Amino acid sequence: MPRRRHLLAAGLFAPTIARAQSFPSRPLRIVVPVTPGGANDLIARQVGERLSSVLGQPAVIDNRPGAGGNLGAEAVAKSTPDGHTMLLTSASLIVGNKWLYGAQMPIDPIRDLAPVTRIAYSTILLVANAQRPWRSFAELIADARARPGQITLGSSGTGQMSHLYLERLKREAGVDIVHVPYRGGAPAIADLVAGTVDLMFDAIPALLPHVRDGRFRPLAAGSAGRITWVPELTEVPGMDEVMPGHGIDALNWYSVTVPTGTPRPAIDVLYRALVRVMADPDFGARLRPQSFLPLTDPSPEAFLAYWREQEGVWRELVERSGAKVD
Repeated sequence: MPRRRHLLAAGLFAPTIARAQSFPSRPLRIVVPVTPGGANDLIARQVGERLSSVLGQPAVIDNRPGAGGNLGAEAVAKSTPDGHTMLLTSASLIVGNKWLYGAQMPIDPIRDLAPVTRIAYSTILLVANAQRPWRSFAELIADARARPGQITLGSSGTGQMSHLYLERLKREAGVDIVHVPYRGGAPAIADLVAGTVDLMFDAIPALLPHVRDGRFRPLAAGSAGRITWVPELTEVPGMDEVMPGHGIDALNWYSVTVPTGTPRPAIDVLYRALVRVMADPDFGARLRPQSFLPLTDPSPEAFLAYWREQEGVWRELVERSGAKVD
């Protein structure tokens, strides 16, 4: 997990940030580049609700799935740069897609989107349909080695974090598990419930209800350590336990960006509002059981510096996975 979380006290700001200023002057649009029901959508709706209260304007969630999230990102990049339209998405889109899609990607996120702040981070979870025989990660790997190419794993899409870390896991463990990409997490989850696929290695929030109901059996966390902040998952081993010495630590972060050219005063208003939302202890207590850990960057510039650093990390992850979008 990241060593520091940069949170600013909510008391730094007036009760309602937007009262005495012209921005925002109309409803805000939060573009979520995935189908409803996934982790990205869940956190966007909760953040949007709180942001609306802080800024005094409705925050409308606009789901724009397609092309691995690129359609939604492009829509934001080409929208009017006045701060009323923002993109809320995960690192896999604004950092990973650049290397996955190459020349096919319609924008360069770091050029065409302006940073506001990261808002949360999380990890992924490896689960099996509860009717499958594996009771542990070790049993799964032993079976995968005995039956190469016969075990299937669904994901929310080619090049998503779940896919990239599946490929790394396969390489490090020396197994052949068949990747079955879906257009979003919801249809993959539906097929795992039905038993059409055997496994899923994906974002936690949408998986949790099925873990609680006994439909899915968690086998391992994608993070190096255990997910101690989610009560149902505290006994699930992390990657350092099941694959010691391999250095696997699947962390995904979520952020808010706006079109390049957005006036700095509008960015500052959004930044201060998001800091206030994410620093609220009650909101943090609501997010943690869903697997999200809230955070904010010290400034938009600090987020940009981190973003640049992460480009190299995700480039290596994509290249080593061998994942490509034709």
